Amino acid sequence: MTERNQEDAGPDEESGLATKTRPATKKPSLYRVLLLNDDYTPMEFVVEILVRIFRKTPEDAATIMLHVHQNGVGMCGVYTYEVAETKVAQVMDAARRGQHPLQCTMEKE
Repeated sequence: MTERNQEDAGPDEESGLATKTRPATKKPSLYRVLLLNDDYTPMEFVVEILVRIFRKTPEDAATIMLHVHQNGVGMCGVYTYEVAETKVAQVMDAARRGQHPLQCTMEKE
């Protein structure tokens, strides 16, 4: 058998070039951040939370607050895990500082 140079390799022959394959990336899981209704937290405080933490307009915040009030629970937004976790912690901290029993949770979408 005779050895052939790399230059003699035809178009159908492997050139010996090392290729790096990338692992397939998938989109991160998303989580809904939910506010739970209670009979003690003032509606104005809930609107303030929605505007300040979730960057809602005052009109959207009032709509969400009324939905929470009438249905017992309402969605504030959908975020990646870390962002959702941070927003839940911010709401709970603000409620605790304001001495309100407001509850906020997150659930996988």
